[in-house]
Amino acid sequence: MILLAVIFWLAVAGIAYTWVGYPILLRTLASRFGRDRSLSDTESQSTESQLTESQSTRNDGPYRPTVSLIIAAHKEEAVIEERLVNACACDYPADNLEILIGVDGDRDGTGSIVQNYPDGRVKLLQFPERRGKASVLNDSAVVATGDILVFSDANTMFAADAIAKLVEHFEDPSVGGVCGQLELIDYSDGSNADGAYWKFENFLKRNEATLGGLLGFNGAIYAIRRDSYKPIPADTIVDDFLIGMRVHMNGRRLIYEPAAKAHEESAPTAAGEFSRRVRIGSGNIQSLRELWPLLNPLQGAVAFTFASHKVLRWMVPVLLLLALGTNVGLVGHRVYQATLIAQLAFYFMSGIGFLLSSSRGWRKLLRIPSLFVSLNLALLIGMVRVVASPQTGMWDPTDRSAEDVSV
Repeated sequence: MILLAVIFWLAVAGIAYTWVGYPILLRTLASRFGRDRSLSDTESQSTESQLTESQSTRNDGPYRPTVSLIIAAHKEEAVIEERLVNACACDYPADNLEILIGVDGDRDGTGSIVQNYPDGRVKLLQFPERRGKASVLNDSAVVATGDILVFSDANTMFAADAIAKLVEHFEDPSVGGVCGQLELIDYSDGSNADGAYWKFENFLKRNEATLGGLLGFNGAIYAIRRDSYKPIPADTIVDDFLIGMRVHMNGRRLIYEPAAKAHEESAPTAAGEFSRRVRIGSGNIQSLRELWPLLNPLQGAVAFTFASHKVLRWMVPVLLLLALGTNVGLVGHRVYQATLIAQLAFYFMSGIGFLLSSSRGWRKLLRIPSLFVSLNLALLIGMVRVVASPQTGMWDPTDRSAEDVSV
Protein backbone atom coordinates (compact mmCIF):
# COMPACT_ATOMS: atom_id res chain seq x y z
CA MET A 1 0.00 0.00 0.00
CA ILE A 2 2.79 2.43 0.84
CA LEU A 3 4.44 1.84 -2.53
CA LEU A 4 1.14 2.40 -4.35
CA ALA A 5 0.60 5.62 -2.41
CA VAL A 6 4.09 6.87 -3.25
CA ILE A 7 3.59 6.14 -6.96
CA PHE A 8 0.17 7.78 -6.90
CA TRP A 9 1.33 11.02 -5.32
CA LEU A 10 4.47 11.20 -7.47
CA ALA A 11 2.30 10.83 -10.56
CA VAL A 12 -0.11 13.51 -9.36
CA ALA A 13 2.80 15.81 -8.50
CA GLY A 14 4.34 15.31 -11.94
CA ILE A 15 1.09 16.17 -13.70
CA ALA A 16 0.47 19.20 -11.50
CA TYR A 17 4.01 20.50 -11.95
CA THR A 18 3.93 20.13 -15.73
CA TRP A 19 0.67 21.99 -16.29
CA VAL A 20 0.47 24.35 -13.31
CA GLY A 21 3.71 24.57 -11.37
CA TYR A 22 6.03 24.96 -14.34
CA PRO A 23 4.19 27.91 -15.96
CA ILE A 24 4.17 29.75 -12.63
CA LEU A 25 7.83 29.02 -11.95
CA LEU A 26 8.79 29.89 -15.53
CA ARG A 27 7.07 33.25 -15.37
CA THR A 28 8.71 34.04 -12.04
CA LEU A 29 12.19 33.15 -13.28
CA ALA A 30 11.74 34.94 -16.62
CA SER A 31 10.59 38.17 -14.98
CA ARG A 32 13.47 38.11 -12.53
CA PHE A 33 16.39 36.72 -14.50
CA GLY A 34 15.35 36.92 -18.16
CA ARG A 35 16.99 38.92 -20.93
CA ASP A 36 15.51 40.50 -24.04
CA ARG A 37 12.19 40.87 -22.28
CA SER A 38 11.10 43.55 -24.72
CA LEU A 39 11.30 41.02 -27.56
CA SER A 40 9.05 38.54 -25.79
CA ASP A 41 6.39 40.86 -24.36
CA THR A 42 4.69 43.04 -26.94
CA GLU A 43 2.25 44.37 -24.37
CA SER A 44 4.95 45.99 -22.25
CA GLN A 45 6.81 47.70 -25.09
CA SER A 46 6.36 48.11 -28.82
CA THR A 47 8.73 45.95 -30.83
CA GLU A 48 8.26 48.27 -33.78
CA SER A 49 9.56 51.28 -31.86
CA GLN A 50 12.62 49.28 -30.74
CA LEU A 51 13.51 48.30 -34.30
CA THR A 52 13.02 51.84 -35.55
CA GLU A 53 15.30 53.16 -32.82
CA SER A 54 18.01 50.57 -33.54
CA GLN A 55 17.83 51.31 -37.26
CA SER A 56 18.31 55.03 -36.69
CA THR A 57 21.79 54.37 -35.28
CA ARG A 58 22.93 52.85 -38.59
CA ASN A 59 23.85 54.86 -41.64
CA ASP A 60 23.13 52.10 -44.13
CA GLY A 61 19.46 51.53 -43.28
CA PRO A 62 17.81 48.42 -41.88
CA TYR A 63 19.61 45.07 -41.92
CA ARG A 64 18.50 43.21 -45.04
CA PRO A 65 20.62 40.11 -45.76
CA THR A 66 19.88 37.77 -48.66
CA VAL A 67 17.04 35.40 -47.80
CA SER A 68 15.86 32.06 -49.17
CA LEU A 69 12.24 31.28 -48.31
CA ILE A 70 11.89 27.48 -48.36
CA ILE A 71 8.52 25.75 -48.54
CA ALA A 72 8.15 21.97 -48.72
CA ALA A 73 4.95 20.96 -50.50
CA HIS A 74 3.11 17.72 -51.16
CA LYS A 75 -0.23 17.73 -52.98
CA GLU A 76 -0.80 21.44 -52.35
CA GLU A 77 -2.44 22.30 -55.66
CA ALA A 78 -5.39 23.93 -53.87
CA VAL A 79 -3.34 26.52 -51.97
CA ILE A 80 0.07 26.88 -53.62
CA GLU A 81 -0.80 29.77 -55.95
CA GLU A 82 -2.24 31.80 -53.07
CA ARG A 83 0.93 31.06 -51.10
CA LEU A 84 3.13 32.27 -53.96
CA VAL A 85 1.13 35.48 -54.28
CA ASN A 86 1.54 36.03 -50.54
CA ALA A 87 5.28 35.29 -50.58
CA CYS A 88 5.96 37.61 -53.51
CA ALA A 89 4.02 40.40 -51.79
CA CYS A 90 6.40 40.42 -48.81
CA ASP A 91 7.84 43.84 -48.05
CA TYR A 92 11.46 42.81 -48.56
CA PRO A 93 14.02 43.87 -51.20
CA ALA A 94 13.27 41.79 -54.29
CA ASP A 95 16.94 41.38 -55.18
CA ASN A 96 17.62 39.85 -51.76
CA LEU A 97 14.82 37.27 -51.77
CA GLU A 98 14.44 33.91 -53.49
CA ILE A 99 11.47 31.58 -53.00
CA LEU A 100 12.19 27.86 -53.23
CA ILE A 101 9.27 25.45 -53.46
CA GLY A 102 10.36 21.86 -52.91
CA VAL A 103 7.65 19.52 -54.22
CA ASP A 104 7.80 16.07 -52.69
CA GLY A 105 6.54 13.67 -55.35
CA ASP A 106 4.80 14.57 -58.59
CA ARG A 107 1.28 13.67 -57.43
CA ASP A 108 -0.80 16.63 -58.65
CA GLY A 109 -0.46 20.02 -60.33
CA THR A 110 1.54 21.70 -57.58
CA GLY A 111 4.83 21.64 -59.51
CA SER A 112 3.23 22.91 -62.71
CA ILE A 113 1.68 25.90 -60.92
CA VAL A 114 5.01 26.80 -59.35
CA GLN A 115 6.93 26.37 -62.60
CA ASN A 116 4.58 28.67 -64.51
CA TYR A 117 4.35 31.35 -61.86
CA PRO A 118 5.36 34.71 -63.40
CA ASP A 119 7.95 35.88 -60.87
CA GLY A 120 11.65 35.23 -61.32
CA ARG A 121 12.20 34.88 -57.58
CA VAL A 122 10.11 31.70 -57.50
CA LYS A 123 12.08 28.51 -58.20
CA LEU A 124 10.67 25.01 -58.44
CA LEU A 125 12.56 22.08 -56.94
CA GLN A 126 10.57 19.13 -58.25
CA PHE A 127 11.45 15.81 -56.64
CA PRO A 128 9.74 13.05 -58.65
CA GLU A 129 10.01 10.44 -55.92
CA ARG A 130 8.19 11.06 -52.67
CA ARG A 131 10.69 10.80 -49.80
CA GLY A 132 9.32 12.95 -47.00
CA LYS A 133 9.57 16.52 -45.77
CA ALA A 134 12.98 16.17 -44.11
CA SER A 135 14.60 15.11 -47.39
CA VAL A 136 12.95 18.00 -49.22
CA LEU A 137 14.23 20.50 -46.65
CA ASN A 138 17.74 19.04 -46.79
CA ASP A 139 17.94 19.21 -50.57
CA SER A 140 16.37 22.68 -50.71
CA ALA A 141 18.83 24.06 -48.16
CA VAL A 142 21.75 22.81 -50.27
CA VAL A 143 20.73 24.86 -53.31
CA ALA A 144 19.58 27.93 -51.34
CA THR A 145 21.72 31.01 -51.91
CA GLY A 146 20.46 33.24 -49.10
CA ASP A 147 22.50 33.97 -46.01
CA ILE A 148 19.31 33.42 -44.00
CA LEU A 149 16.92 30.51 -44.54
CA VAL A 150 13.26 31.21 -43.77
CA PHE A 151 11.02 28.15 -43.52
CA SER A 152 7.27 28.01 -43.89
CA ASP A 153 4.36 25.82 -45.00
CA ALA A 154 2.25 25.87 -48.15
CA ASN A 155 -0.92 26.81 -46.25
CA THR A 156 0.70 29.56 -44.18
CA MET A 157 0.31 33.23 -45.09
CA PHE A 158 2.89 35.79 -43.94
CA ALA A 159 2.22 39.35 -42.88
CA ALA A 160 3.91 41.71 -45.33
CA ASP A 161 6.72 42.58 -42.91
CA ALA A 162 7.20 39.08 -41.43
CA ILE A 163 10.49 38.28 -43.16
CA ALA A 164 11.95 41.68 -42.27
CA LYS A 165 10.97 41.19 -38.63
CA LEU A 166 12.61 37.76 -38.55
CA VAL A 167 15.93 38.68 -40.13
CA GLU A 168 16.45 41.90 -38.15
CA HIS A 169 17.81 39.84 -35.25
CA PHE A 170 20.57 38.18 -37.26
CA GLU A 171 22.62 41.35 -37.15
CA ASP A 172 23.59 40.00 -33.72
CA PRO A 173 26.11 37.21 -34.45
CA SER A 174 25.09 35.30 -31.30
CA VAL A 175 21.60 34.70 -32.72
CA GLY A 176 21.26 31.43 -34.59
CA GLY A 177 17.50 31.25 -35.13
CA VAL A 178 14.32 33.31 -34.85
CA CYS A 179 10.77 32.01 -34.42
CA GLY A 180 7.77 34.06 -35.48
CA GLN A 181 4.19 33.91 -34.22
CA LEU A 182 1.49 31.85 -35.90
CA GLU A 183 -2.13 32.88 -35.60
CA LEU A 184 -4.89 30.35 -36.28
CA ILE A 185 -7.86 31.40 -38.40
CA ASP A 186 -11.21 29.60 -38.32
CA TYR A 187 -11.64 27.84 -41.66
CA SER A 188 -15.39 28.60 -41.84
CA ASP A 189 -15.55 32.36 -41.31
CA GLY A 190 -11.98 33.69 -41.20
CA SER A 191 -12.22 34.77 -37.56
CA ASN A 192 -9.40 34.34 -35.06
CA ALA A 193 -9.36 30.75 -33.78
CA ASP A 194 -6.63 31.02 -31.17
CA GLY A 195 -7.99 29.04 -28.23
CA ALA A 196 -6.92 28.87 -24.62
CA TYR A 197 -4.37 26.15 -25.38
CA TRP A 198 -2.71 28.09 -28.20
CA LYS A 199 -2.53 31.23 -26.03
CA PHE A 200 -1.07 29.14 -23.22
CA GLU A 201 1.63 27.80 -25.54
CA ASN A 202 2.49 31.30 -26.76
CA PHE A 203 2.74 32.42 -23.13
CA LEU A 204 5.27 29.65 -22.46
CA LYS A 205 7.16 30.47 -25.65
CA ARG A 206 7.50 34.15 -24.74
CA ASN A 207 8.78 33.43 -21.25
CA GLU A 208 11.10 30.61 -22.33
CA ALA A 209 12.63 32.92 -24.91
CA THR A 210 13.09 35.61 -22.28
CA LEU A 211 14.87 33.11 -20.04
CA GLY A 212 17.07 31.88 -22.91
CA GLY A 213 15.41 28.47 -23.24
CA LEU A 214 13.15 28.73 -26.29
CA LEU A 215 12.30 25.21 -27.44
CA GLY A 216 12.53 24.82 -31.19
CA PHE A 217 10.45 26.61 -33.78
CA ASN A 218 6.95 26.78 -35.12
CA GLY A 219 7.24 25.19 -38.57
CA ALA A 220 4.95 27.80 -40.12
CA ILE A 221 7.39 30.69 -39.65
CA TYR A 222 11.02 30.60 -38.56
CA ALA A 223 14.49 31.51 -39.78
CA ILE A 224 18.06 30.30 -39.24
CA ARG A 225 21.48 31.13 -40.61
CA ARG A 226 22.33 29.07 -43.66
CA ASP A 227 25.65 27.97 -42.14
CA SER A 228 23.73 26.67 -39.09
CA TYR A 229 21.62 24.26 -41.11
CA LYS A 230 22.84 20.68 -41.10
CA PRO A 231 20.93 17.84 -42.82
CA ILE A 232 18.38 16.17 -40.56
CA PRO A 233 17.60 12.42 -40.64
CA ALA A 234 15.25 11.46 -43.46
CA ASP A 235 12.74 9.91 -41.05
CA THR A 236 12.44 13.09 -38.95
CA ILE A 237 8.81 13.89 -38.11
CA VAL A 238 9.00 17.19 -36.15
CA ASP A 239 11.64 18.87 -38.31
CA ASP A 240 11.00 22.37 -36.93
CA PHE A 241 11.61 21.25 -33.35
CA LEU A 242 14.78 19.34 -34.20
CA ILE A 243 16.23 22.13 -36.35
CA GLY A 244 15.58 24.68 -33.63
CA MET A 245 17.02 22.61 -30.80
CA ARG A 246 20.15 21.99 -32.86
CA VAL A 247 20.77 25.74 -32.73
CA HIS A 248 21.12 25.39 -28.96
CA MET A 249 23.46 22.44 -29.42
CA ASN A 250 25.65 24.63 -31.63
CA GLY A 251 25.92 27.28 -28.92
CA ARG A 252 23.81 29.99 -30.56
CA ARG A 253 20.70 31.74 -29.29
CA LEU A 254 17.06 31.28 -30.28
CA ILE A 255 14.87 34.38 -30.36
CA TYR A 256 11.08 34.61 -30.31
CA GLU A 257 9.75 37.54 -32.35
CA PRO A 258 5.96 37.85 -31.92
CA ALA A 259 5.89 40.82 -34.32
CA ALA A 260 6.79 38.45 -37.18
CA LYS A 261 3.29 37.20 -37.83
CA ALA A 262 1.78 34.50 -40.00
CA HIS A 263 -1.62 32.89 -40.10
CA GLU A 264 -3.17 29.68 -41.32
CA GLU A 265 -6.50 27.92 -41.13
CA SER A 266 -7.25 25.63 -38.23
CA ALA A 267 -8.07 22.01 -39.04
CA PRO A 268 -11.74 21.76 -40.09
CA THR A 269 -12.37 18.51 -38.20
CA ALA A 270 -11.49 17.23 -34.76
CA ALA A 271 -10.32 13.99 -36.38
CA GLY A 272 -7.86 15.85 -38.59
CA GLU A 273 -6.46 17.76 -35.63
CA PHE A 274 -6.19 14.60 -33.54
CA SER A 275 -4.31 12.82 -36.31
CA ARG A 276 -1.87 15.72 -36.49
CA ARG A 277 -1.28 15.56 -32.73
CA VAL A 278 -0.60 11.82 -32.88
CA ARG A 279 2.05 12.41 -35.52
CA ILE A 280 3.63 15.18 -33.47
CA GLY A 281 3.59 12.88 -30.44
CA SER A 282 5.58 10.29 -32.37
CA GLY A 283 8.00 12.94 -33.55
CA ASN A 284 8.55 14.27 -30.04
CA ILE A 285 9.62 10.89 -28.69
CA GLN A 286 11.70 10.27 -31.80
CA SER A 287 13.61 13.53 -31.30
CA LEU A 288 15.01 12.37 -27.96
CA ARG A 289 17.47 10.09 -29.76
CA GLU A 290 19.41 13.19 -30.82
CA LEU A 291 18.44 15.86 -28.32
CA TRP A 292 18.95 14.06 -25.00
CA PRO A 293 22.31 15.86 -24.35
CA LEU A 294 20.32 19.08 -23.91
CA LEU A 295 18.88 17.62 -20.70
CA ASN A 296 22.28 17.96 -19.06
CA PRO A 297 21.89 20.52 -16.23
CA LEU A 298 25.02 22.25 -17.55
CA GLN A 299 22.85 23.43 -20.44
CA GLY A 300 21.19 25.81 -17.97
CA ALA A 301 17.86 27.31 -19.01
CA VAL A 302 17.55 25.01 -22.02
CA ALA A 303 17.78 21.90 -19.84
CA PHE A 304 15.19 23.35 -17.45
CA THR A 305 12.64 24.28 -20.12
CA PHE A 306 13.26 21.13 -22.19
CA ALA A 307 12.74 18.82 -19.22
CA SER A 308 9.78 20.72 -17.78
CA HIS A 309 7.85 21.78 -20.88
CA LYS A 310 8.60 18.92 -23.23
CA VAL A 311 9.93 15.71 -21.68
CA LEU A 312 7.75 15.75 -18.58
CA ARG A 313 4.71 16.68 -20.64
CA TRP A 314 5.40 13.77 -22.98
CA MET A 315 5.35 11.53 -19.90
CA VAL A 316 1.99 12.85 -18.62
CA PRO A 317 -0.06 10.12 -20.40
CA VAL A 318 1.94 7.50 -18.49
CA LEU A 319 1.53 9.47 -15.26
CA LEU A 320 -2.22 9.64 -15.82
CA LEU A 321 -2.40 5.86 -16.22
CA LEU A 322 -0.28 5.40 -13.09
CA ALA A 323 -2.46 7.80 -11.11
CA LEU A 324 -5.64 5.98 -12.13
CA GLY A 325 -4.25 2.47 -11.70
CA THR A 326 -2.72 3.06 -8.28
CA ASN A 327 -5.81 4.95 -7.16
CA VAL A 328 -7.93 1.86 -7.84
CA GLY A 329 -5.55 -0.18 -5.70
CA LEU A 330 -5.87 2.33 -2.84
CA VAL A 331 -9.65 2.73 -2.99
CA GLY A 332 -10.14 1.16 0.44
CA HIS A 333 -9.08 4.45 2.05
CA ARG A 334 -11.50 7.37 2.20
CA VAL A 335 -9.04 9.92 0.78
CA TYR A 336 -8.39 7.76 -2.26
CA GLN A 337 -12.09 7.16 -2.75
CA ALA A 338 -12.46 10.90 -3.18
CA THR A 339 -9.50 11.15 -5.57
CA LEU A 340 -10.84 8.26 -7.65
CA ILE A 341 -14.27 9.90 -7.89
CA ALA A 342 -12.57 13.13 -8.94
CA GLN A 343 -10.59 11.36 -11.67
CA LEU A 344 -13.60 9.49 -13.00
CA ALA A 345 -15.69 12.67 -12.97
CA PHE A 346 -12.97 14.48 -14.95
CA TYR A 347 -12.89 11.78 -17.62
CA PHE A 348 -16.69 11.67 -17.71
CA MET A 349 -16.84 15.43 -18.33
CA SER A 350 -14.23 15.00 -21.04
CA GLY A 351 -16.35 12.36 -22.76
CA ILE A 352 -19.41 14.58 -22.62
CA GLY A 353 -17.33 17.40 -24.05
CA PHE A 354 -16.39 15.27 -27.07
CA LEU A 355 -20.00 14.22 -27.68
CA LEU A 356 -21.27 17.79 -27.46
CA SER A 357 -18.37 19.39 -29.30
CA SER A 358 -20.73 20.99 -31.83
CA SER A 359 -22.56 22.92 -29.11
CA ARG A 360 -20.80 26.18 -28.31
CA GLY A 361 -22.14 26.45 -24.78
CA TRP A 362 -21.09 22.96 -23.76
CA ARG A 363 -17.83 23.24 -25.66
CA LYS A 364 -16.83 26.29 -23.65
CA LEU A 365 -17.79 24.66 -20.37
CA LEU A 366 -16.04 21.35 -21.05
CA ARG A 367 -13.16 22.61 -23.19
CA ILE A 368 -10.44 22.03 -20.60
CA PRO A 369 -11.07 18.36 -19.72
CA SER A 370 -11.83 17.32 -23.32
CA LEU A 371 -8.74 19.10 -24.72
CA PHE A 372 -6.53 17.76 -21.94
CA VAL A 373 -7.61 14.17 -22.53
CA SER A 374 -7.36 14.54 -26.31
CA LEU A 375 -3.82 15.91 -26.09
CA ASN A 376 -2.65 13.13 -23.83
CA LEU A 377 -4.40 10.35 -25.73
CA ALA A 378 -2.72 11.55 -28.92
CA LEU A 379 0.63 11.63 -27.14
CA LEU A 380 0.12 8.10 -25.85
CA ILE A 381 -0.77 6.75 -29.28
CA GLY A 382 2.18 8.57 -30.82
CA MET A 383 4.50 7.13 -28.19
CA VAL A 384 3.27 3.59 -28.82
CA ARG A 385 3.69 4.02 -32.57
CA VAL A 386 7.27 5.23 -32.41
CA VAL A 387 8.22 2.43 -30.01
CA ALA A 388 6.35 -0.28 -31.91
CA SER A 389 7.54 0.42 -35.45
CA PRO A 390 9.93 2.64 -37.45
CA GLN A 391 8.45 5.97 -38.53
CA THR A 392 8.93 7.83 -41.80
CA GLY A 393 9.21 11.47 -42.74
CA MET A 394 6.18 11.19 -45.05
CA TRP A 395 3.30 13.57 -44.43
CA ASP A 396 -0.04 14.49 -45.95
CA PRO A 397 -1.44 18.02 -45.91
CA THR A 398 -4.23 18.72 -43.45
CA ASP A 399 -7.63 19.11 -45.09
CA ARG A 400 -8.14 22.76 -45.92
CA SER A 401 -11.91 23.09 -45.80
CA ALA A 402 -15.03 21.35 -44.61
CA GLU A 403 -16.01 20.68 -48.22
CA ASP A 404 -12.81 18.72 -48.84
CA VAL A 405 -12.47 16.29 -45.93
CA SER A 406 -11.09 12.76 -46.30
CA VAL A 407 -9.99 11.47 -42.91
